[in-house]
Parts: sequence; C-alpha cells; structure tokens
Amino acid sequence: MTVTAYILAVLLDLFCVFLGYRFRFQPGPAAAGYGVPADPRGDARAYLSVKGLRDGTFGVMGLALLAFAGARAEAWFMVCVALVPLFDTLIVLRNGGAKAVAFGIHFATAIVVLISAGLLFAV
Repeated sequence: MTVTAYILAVLLDLFCVFLGYRFRFQPGPAAAGYGVPADPRGDARAYLSVKGLRDGTFGVMGLALLAFAGARAEAWFMVCVALVPLFDTLIVLRNGGAKAVAFGIHFATAIVVLISAGLLFAV
C-alpha cells in the first residue's frame, strides 16, 4: 500500500503542475476543459493566470511536502486541497457548465484526492 500511496500522491501533484502549465500557456483550451470557457485575450486573462499559478503551486507544494515532510504532512495537504475541486464543482454548475464536467472531472478529482489522503494516512 505504501508504494500505491506515494505513486498516487506524486501523480496528483504532477497533474496539478501540468494544469498550472496548461492554464499559463494554453489558457483557452484549459478554461474550456475546466468547464467554464473564457477568452484569454479579454477580461478573463487575469483569472486564467491566477488559476494556472494556483494549480501549479499546489503541485509543487505537494511534491515538496512529500519529499521533505513525509506522508502524513502530504495527507493533510491533500485533505485541504480536496476543497478546491469540490468548490470547482460548484463553480462549474453555477456558471452553466455541464454537469458531466462538474461531477465527472471536479467532483471525481476531489474523491481521488481524498482517497490519496487516506492512503497516505495509512502509511
């Protein structure tokens, strides 16, 4: 279970880094994939930059915690970070996004992050 816990945590952290990169360098497609399309040439430019910075920072922070503080610190971090996709679910739903995206991407991500936290607590 230890290997699974660490692999899942690293993959989730790297996925956050990827999302941050995508929102910074491919903001239009990234916003559409998020579930609330936004034009990176207009008023949404700042929002997309902040979203990219937030996601990328979460990934780097998670990797640093896992490497330097251990599984328990990473587990608590994952519990806290799970709030982000939970609220992303609500944001997508409140802004006319597809329920499939809200639940199939964001809510499912929150569940996977919480599973990762549980596995890390068990290590």
